[in-house]
Amino acid sequence: MSEDPSLTPATARPSRKAALKEFAARWALRRNDFIERGRAFHEQDHRYLRFLIPEGLKVLEVGCGTGQLLAALKPAKGVGVDISPEMIGIARAHNPTLDFIIGDIETPETVDALGGPYDVIVLSDTIGLLEDCQNTLAGLRKLCTAETRIVISYYNYLWEPVLKLTEFLGLRMPSPLTNWLKPADIANLLMLVDFEVVREDWRQLIPMRLLGLGSLINRFVATLPLIRRFCLRNYLVARPLWLREKPPASVSVIIPCRNERGNVEPIVQRLPKFCDDIEIVFIEGHSSDGTYEEMERVAKLYPDRDIKLMRQTGRGKGNAVYEAFTAARGELLMILDADMTVAPEDLPKFYQAVATDKGEFVNGSRLVYPREEDAMRLLNLIANHGFSIVFSWLLNQRFTDTLCGTKVLRRHHWDSIQANRAYFGDFDPFGDFDLIFGASKLNLKIVEIPIPYAARLYGETQISRFSHGWLLLRMVSFAYFKLKTMR
Repeated sequence: MSEDPSLTPATARPSRKAALKEFAARWALRRNDFIERGRAFHEQDHRYLRFLIPEGLKVLEVGCGTGQLLAALKPAKGVGVDISPEMIGIARAHNPTLDFIIGDIETPETVDALGGPYDVIVLSDTIGLLEDCQNTLAGLRKLCTAETRIVISYYNYLWEPVLKLTEFLGLRMPSPLTNWLKPADIANLLMLVDFEVVREDWRQLIPMRLLGLGSLINRFVATLPLIRRFCLRNYLVARPLWLREKPPASVSVIIPCRNERGNVEPIVQRLPKFCDDIEIVFIEGHSSDGTYEEMERVAKLYPDRDIKLMRQTGRGKGNAVYEAFTAARGELLMILDADMTVAPEDLPKFYQAVATDKGEFVNGSRLVYPREEDAMRLLNLIANHGFSIVFSWLLNQRFTDTLCGTKVLRRHHWDSIQANRAYFGDFDPFGDFDLIFGASKLNLKIVEIPIPYAARLYGETQISRFSHGWLLLRMVSFAYFKLKTMR
């Protein structure tokens, strides 16, 4: 009786490993020469990966080849693993400060030898060479913490004829037989082993210089909606779902106040006790209506609430929030605007989103539920919808309300945003975009919570529709250059 081939164990399938090792041995000495020939492509690829992966992290590259990408990432500790002894030999010779290991990432023995955990695990094209992508990704789980990010880059299968032509012309190193994977296929494989995709992007419509024209097209055209789907390079970033941080044990609610005297006591009265340890931080910013004096009165009136009072030393809401973040002691940081257009009673939803690991950066959305009359003027409503469309494109994920002041994140994520603020600089007086851009660049899982938006009961809005609207347009332009063209 003949054996049913459909029941043949996976281990009995003809292995591609021997052919892959033979291929790598044959081309190892020429690998760097081909990288030099394709310098335009590799420079842009490395540049975007450096955007995704900040310097100074603990990075593992799976399928590191001759180690050029790992070196370009400038890790504090860099480890590369590859099945080819010849490739690893070259990598070690050129990068003595990095660690390189010969091994098959599809075997438990190799994974165990890698130590870990790592901040980032990179698979640049390696996903296409694996015999069993799902089991290999599952094997990487033991190298992760809750903060680890898996970064996978691969080519667009629509480019297959062009890539074969460049190989024939000697412009690109020949490639062995590779897996046929679209971004959706890779995302599905990640999902099957409990990784969640938090970012997807497409880059390089013209992977050549063409006297500078290729670079211009890649920066200003290739990232546009629809067009970007035809780019050569796909990138996915994923986070572990099975490793959850403990729910925050303490919360600091940051309330920036300027001329909000009538709202101080109602905030304290209405703020729910959704965590055992809640610190309320009022920070007053150059008011003329006695807001600080009212804060002092309320703090004495409610001794059972842990109320901290601050006077802002700088200018702008963003500065007030950052000063309060620095002084706050809570493990979870929340921003609540003092105008109470977002109700204090909605803050438990934000806490639960973080406590249950639904998101790492939580943003409020005022544009879902019906708004109270006069809560938002028509022009503001139109502008907010416009900004949400633009920023959904800029950040590669859906945003319905970038300007909602209620934002929540853990302290250590804020510390990471602060440590990487040099990329964007001090550009945002409101603080909203600074936090959103920072969270996006760190590849945090961003979620939105729909909230009813109420009309202001006391005082006047601090936002000027026209002068601040012009400033917001300038920030959109700034974000475009930083996030899309990476200038």
